[in-house]
Amino acid sequence: MRKVIVGVAISLDGFIEGPKGEYDWCLTDDDYGLSNFFKRVDALFIGRKTYDMMQGQEAPPGMPRFTSYVFSNTLQKVKEGEVLVRGNIEEEVRRIKEAPGKDIWLFGGASLTSTLMNLKLVDEVWLSVHPILLGSGKPLFQDLKDRVHLKLLDSKTYPSGLVSLSYELDEK
Repeated sequence: MRKVIVGVAISLDGFIEGPKGEYDWCLTDDDYGLSNFFKRVDALFIGRKTYDMMQGQEAPPGMPRFTSYVFSNTLQKVKEGEVLVRGNIEEEVRRIKEAPGKDIWLFGGASLTSTLMNLKLVDEVWLSVHPILLGSGKPLFQDLKDRVHLKLLDSKTYPSGLVSLSYELDEK
């Protein structure tokens, strides 16, 4: 079965965006493990707000083409080649996880992440912790119903101060 992996850049104080929605603080001077991660995944889960924000932007250099699943109950259509997911999220995610393919990158955003975490549909969390304190902004993990125990899979420190942490969810 395919895994759903939250993979996100985060500030040391837990924010995925600054107070004005900015993400200019994200380090892009190194690969930071993305090339290897891209070999693991062939699909993206993306929420409507993140989808809207990304319209008109080009994919980062080196990012392969993925099947994008856009989660929204308000959008009527998405770009050609993308899949609009509506209705019963739990059923749809389970169906996608059971389909053939590589793992799935839960790319954004915070609402979709919280929903899938609460439904216990996330298998791994990969955080690229940036050496910055934003003080405020959008937290990654909000509105979680229960504690989530994690088991460390890997950690790597880069000269820039970025720390990459990979966890699997530990069912206790």
